[in-house]
Amino acid sequence: MKKLLILVLILISGSSFAQRQLIRIATRNMSLLYSTNNQGRLIQQYLGAKLQPENADTLNRSGQEAYVTAGLESLLEPAIRMVHNDGNPSLELRYVSHNVTKQDDNVTHTTISLKDPVYPVDVILHFESFYNEDVVKAWTEIKHQEKKALRMTDYSSAMLHFNAEKYYLTQFHGDWASEAKMEEQPLTPGMKILDSKLGSRANMYMSPMFLLSFDKAVTENSGEVLAGTLAWTGNFRFAFEVDQLNALHINAGINPYASDYLLQPKEVFTTPAFIFTWSGTGKGAASRNFHHWAIKYGILDGQTPRLTLLNNWEATGMDFNQERLTELFGGAAKLGVDLFLLDDGWFANKYPRNADNAGLGDWEPNKTKLPDGLGYLVKAAEKQGVKFGIWLEPEMVNPKSELYSKHPDWILRLPNRSEHYYRNQLVLDLTNPAVQDFVFGIVDKTLSDNPGIAYIKWDCNRMMTNTYSPYLKENQSQLFVDFVRGFYKVMDRVRAKYPHLPIMLCSGGGGRTDYGAMKYFTEFWPSDNTDGLERIYIQYGYSHFFPSITMAAHVTNWGKQSLKFRTDVAMMGKLGYDIKVDAFTDKEMQFSQEAVKTYNRLRDIIWYGDLYRIISPYDEDRAVFQYVAPDKKKAVVFNYLMNVRRKEIFANVKLQGLDPKQQYTVKEINLFPGTGSSLKLNQSYSGDFLMNVGLNLVPRATALTSNVLEVTAL
Repeated sequence: MKKLLILVLILISGSSFAQRQLIRIATRNMSLLYSTNNQGRLIQQYLGAKLQPENADTLNRSGQEAYVTAGLESLLEPAIRMVHNDGNPSLELRYVSHNVTKQDDNVTHTTISLKDPVYPVDVILHFESFYNEDVVKAWTEIKHQEKKALRMTDYSSAMLHFNAEKYYLTQFHGDWASEAKMEEQPLTPGMKILDSKLGSRANMYMSPMFLLSFDKAVTENSGEVLAGTLAWTGNFRFAFEVDQLNALHINAGINPYASDYLLQPKEVFTTPAFIFTWSGTGKGAASRNFHHWAIKYGILDGQTPRLTLLNNWEATGMDFNQERLTELFGGAAKLGVDLFLLDDGWFANKYPRNADNAGLGDWEPNKTKLPDGLGYLVKAAEKQGVKFGIWLEPEMVNPKSELYSKHPDWILRLPNRSEHYYRNQLVLDLTNPAVQDFVFGIVDKTLSDNPGIAYIKWDCNRMMTNTYSPYLKENQSQLFVDFVRGFYKVMDRVRAKYPHLPIMLCSGGGGRTDYGAMKYFTEFWPSDNTDGLERIYIQYGYSHFFPSITMAAHVTNWGKQSLKFRTDVAMMGKLGYDIKVDAFTDKEMQFSQEAVKTYNRLRDIIWYGDLYRIISPYDEDRAVFQYVAPDKKKAVVFNYLMNVRRKEIFANVKLQGLDPKQQYTVKEINLFPGTGSSLKLNQSYSGDFLMNVGLNLVPRATALTSNVLEVTAL
């Protein structure tokens, strides 16, 4: 009898092992492996470097459930929690099936279907892997067939698990005019949360992106690092939980704060994508992975040239008329940029938009300032050889407006409470389909009434406070989710009718900087702070996730640096100007004209080349950035001396990403008229020399000076 029992146990064990599933999501250098356990639950078995042979990762032993549910035996922060019709607050998910679809030679879509064995609830985990870019997009679908709605209180996009000796987290935070500051800290046992609760301007204080390194703090060129971001233009949450065994568990997704979601029968709830990459050679490689992915897959028309522009804001503010604007068109043409952008202040008549306390919501041209309308400006700009663009903030309203008087039910505000204003405005209720129609109508009417408008700056200057939707009534907890969905519905309609119109994503600076929105936009505004010195830090931070082509960077009068310094910094992004061109001296105009030509000649290297952050502004009183063309035949180096001390000594700058066997010339360009290069570069160098010995780019340490070098293969 005892022998028979042992035989039965062996057969059961063998049967369970035979049914075990192995699901591998792999890229060129990364592998994510799932399996099933004896209970049929999905287990994350491995995540990290792609091992050789390929099945070597199956030897890693892990019993951690991939997508932890609430209410059962796990003590971890759950990825999903719901309350069933009978009040049961638990969920069990067992493996049902998986499917792998190869979309092309680079992209593979894997789905893993899970199901509760007792309740009719289905969860589908989606993974889209990009082989060459080493990037994975992960998102989740949740649905059920119970008789009534289920209440979901947690619904992560993805959950990941790690085992290492130590963990180091880098976050990106700040405020208006100080966005994307970087701070690294070790994770200790317990919970660390990066999140936002600001709604429409969610990223004002915390950006939805992070770096996580293992065992030791990561550098640009060494160490294991995971870089992750959430494609969601609203409240987000990254939860990092180090348990009692020193294992790390990450939940990434929409912030569940005040956002219980009533999931109706047969409704499919789709989370936003958590996008991540893994690098075993430092954060520089992780950034380049994101840049390559974004240009091809993450942003609108990523491989289409962008427009240089001149904005009128610094020159005029809201105090202008059409005669003054047409004068500025001439400055744009003389400068050599592609487009003139008319900023805030051009609209509203009953409550004219002469300051930020009136007119927002009333989107007809102001007859006093623009008696001939926008169409006249479009044609006047075209006559001077430049395109015309316009500023809009269609999601917002001033209380002093006709829109506010006519549609008080379209506004987010609490009943029985006094209104709270930020920048003298309130947020329109994008959960309401009528408001969605209105916002789309603003864009559509502006463009269709004025054919030839070639660009939109889409602004959003207010976060949500005193938040209540008249439209949602008793379902207020869905407001933060449905608002973002409403925004996306508007943008879907805009892009269906105007698929390739360049649109800048702006939110009082970097209040919206995410890949959920960037599929609709061609660029974003990183910060209202255009001080050249400050912008080095801001653009450095964003460069960890966004390529240069996405970052609008304008030359302005902010800061105490020279025009050359400010121009050099702006050339590392999508170049623009917001400055009084007619106040330029002859030499300043000559320099700026040549800078635009130089930028247009080298922009493909800056936009599409590999970025190497050679020296960080956080490490020294200087910063060095290098962009290398894919074929390694060309490179552009930006060298900045910041607040250096007298007689400060700096080491040689060792370039990266070149062909060691290739000979190169190095020439300083973008020099101010009447000046020459102080760098002694009059010879050719091998790539090996440039990368291992390097160049002295500080012959004399002078604060707030800059150099641009063009590196060319012979």
